[in-house]
Amino acid sequence: MTSRQLRLLRAASASAVATLLAATSHTIAGGAAPHPLLVVAVMTLVVPIAALIIGGRASRLRVAATVLVSQAVFHVVFQLLGTPTGTTVLSGHQHHLDLSALGPTAAATAPDLLMVIGHLGAAVMTIALVWHGESMVRAVAGWMQAQLRRAVTAFRASHRHPISPVFALPLLVDRALSVSLSRRGPPTII
Repeated sequence: MTSRQLRLLRAASASAVATLLAATSHTIAGGAAPHPLLVVAVMTLVVPIAALIIGGRASRLRVAATVLVSQAVFHVVFQLLGTPTGTTVLSGHQHHLDLSALGPTAAATAPDLLMVIGHLGAAVMTIALVWHGESMVRAVAGWMQAQLRRAVTAFRASHRHPISPVFALPLLVDRALSVSLSRRGPPTII
C-alpha cells in the first residue's frame, strides 16, 4: 500500500468513526437523531479535509485534530440544515438556517452541557479507536496471514502436486472450522 493510499484510508476511517460516534453521542445526549443520509454525506465530505490534517505519518495530535474537525463539521452542517432527522423530509425549498446555537450568545443550559460532555466523550473514544485501531487491524491481519501461510504449507506438503492458495482456501476454511467444532453434545436418550 502506498503512502497516499494509507493516508486516504486513515482519513476515511477517522472521519467515518468520528462522524458516526458524534451522531450517536448527539442522540444519547438528548438531541434529535440525525438523518442517516446526513451522517453518510458528512463522512464522505470530511475525508479530504481529514486527509490533509492526518498527514502521511499519523500522530496523536493529528488524529485528535482530525476527530475534532470531523465532529465540528458534522455539528455545523447538522445545525445549518435545521437539524434534519430520520423522521423529517428534506425538501429543496427549505430555507431554515438556525444559527443561534452557533453564536457566542447562546446560553449554556443543562442540555447544552450534557451535549458538550457527550461530544467530548465521543471525541475521546474516537481518538482511542482510531489511534489503536490501525495497530489492532495490522495485528489481526498479520495473524491471519501467518495462519494462512501455515495452512497452505501444510496442505501442499500433504499433496503431491502444487496447488494455488486460492483453490486451497475453501479446503483450509473447512478444515479450520471442523477443528474448532466441538463434537460433544447432550447425552443420548435410549
